[in-house]
Amino acid sequence: MKSSARFVALALVGVFAVAAGLARACTSIVVSRGASKDGSVMITYSADAPFMPRLLRVPGGTHPKGATADVRGWEQDDVRGQVRQAERTYTVVGLMNEYQLSLGETTTGGRRELVDRKGLLDYDALMMLALQRAKTAREAIATIDALCKEYGYGSSGETISIADKDEAWIMELIGKGPGVKGVVWVAARVPEGYITAHANMSRITTFPLDDPNNWLYAADVVQFAVDKGFYKPASGKPFSYRDAYHPDQSVSQKRACAGRVWSVYRRSAPSRNLTDAYFRGADGVEDYPLFVKPDALLSVADVMALMRDHFEGTPYDMTKGVDAGPFCSPLRVRDLAFNVDGKKYMWERPISTQQAGFVVVTQSRKQLPDAVGGVTWFTPDEASTSCFTPLYCAIDALPEPYAKGDYRRFSMDSAWWVANLVSNLAYDRWSRVIPDIQQARGEQEGALLKMQTVIEDAAAKLAATDEKLMRAFLTNYSVSTGEAVHRRWVDLAGEILTKHVDGYVKDEKGRAQAAGYDPEWLKRVVNERGSTLELPPDRKPTETDH
Repeated sequence: MKSSARFVALALVGVFAVAAGLARACTSIVVSRGASKDGSVMITYSADAPFMPRLLRVPGGTHPKGATADVRGWEQDDVRGQVRQAERTYTVVGLMNEYQLSLGETTTGGRRELVDRKGLLDYDALMMLALQRAKTAREAIATIDALCKEYGYGSSGETISIADKDEAWIMELIGKGPGVKGVVWVAARVPEGYITAHANMSRITTFPLDDPNNWLYAADVVQFAVDKGFYKPASGKPFSYRDAYHPDQSVSQKRACAGRVWSVYRRSAPSRNLTDAYFRGADGVEDYPLFVKPDALLSVADVMALMRDHFEGTPYDMTKGVDAGPFCSPLRVRDLAFNVDGKKYMWERPISTQQAGFVVVTQSRKQLPDAVGGVTWFTPDEASTSCFTPLYCAIDALPEPYAKGDYRRFSMDSAWWVANLVSNLAYDRWSRVIPDIQQARGEQEGALLKMQTVIEDAAAKLAATDEKLMRAFLTNYSVSTGEAVHRRWVDLAGEILTKHVDGYVKDEKGRAQAAGYDPEWLKRVVNERGSTLELPPDRKPTETDH
């Protein structure tokens, strides 16, 4: 008997991106329970690729012995193959299951010769399988390892964020090459009171081999590297996972990847005064620490704010300079690298980027029942121009606008398309439009964050007496709030179009006012094109000059 399951979730951007020949680039922050204000274990995940995600809920259940499940790719109807179905699977909403286990990822690439394109499981299907079969972070690590050994791994190197209600981990893995099943991997537990971040670049270097409470690894992670010639014990150097399996440490990679880690750390732990030298490619400079203790405990709102970063307040502030244009926009269209007169240049790559398909911040909390403690704060499109909405891990339905849409066709019924409309209305007139977005977001998210304790207190009380009613209560709340956020963003798009029209900005009475340009930008224009714009000194503007 065959049990068909869609092994797809919000994080399945990799398959789509590979099919389209496009780069995958994501950002993830991991916060230990002791580093959060409310005892949450948190992870973030910005899935950055040109695609339109549809929020999915995969129900769990019991399955007959010998059942199989279809393995499918992102928005693809073709079946990659089948895997043995577990006798018991768990419900998954987004990238969190009913036991508060959540996952995120960033693609790190690594040695190309270790990719097995015939491996059945790409990282997207692998993550969903782990969420369906594991209750804890350690179980997820073991499940990922076992599945790759049985079915083969088809993606390149990955760093996976793993959080349950007690622990936070990052797991780095890479395949063993064409025709060889299994992965070589290492997993690090984030110490209590600390955070970490990863952004498309391997983060784990040397690690202890005798600390199973905090470090787990494949039995052959060192020997495999020795056999392949990736590591030579005779060198006298300690084994480094990154040096063995991700030797590309180019300046461009550091600029695109390590800069995001630096920006998370410089905002969370400013007292560390971590230099920008490593991510700028300076020689002989050490990488940023794997773990950092934040100067203050982080709230959910703090972590959301970290995902909205464009290097503001640094020399690399993307809302400053000639490249930001007259309206101080952080938008930098692809490609990141470009040539001018034979020289190579590169735009900054921020945490918050226009190519984000969705962003999540997940909370797992041991002090609450699983159905109440596990919540995914989800937003389609990029975080800086959109609004997070809460989705509890055991809900029975999804807000409809988040579960529909087509990347090829605009629709006001799709939450992703509406969020994308708002962001695109902002990019070309950022300094004028972003205050309107920030105000709407502050009101909406602020209300939801204030309501969170009230909703969860009520749900926790229901859980003690009527679990079915509790689930209905959280489902209704998650669905109604998601739909409300969608409606608010539909209204916001109309408000922006109405207020910012034809280069004017309407005042509170609806009268169009000429907003002009930033004086500093006008100086740049004059320096470059002044001779073609200057009025002759003997000519006075007339009333017909507009």
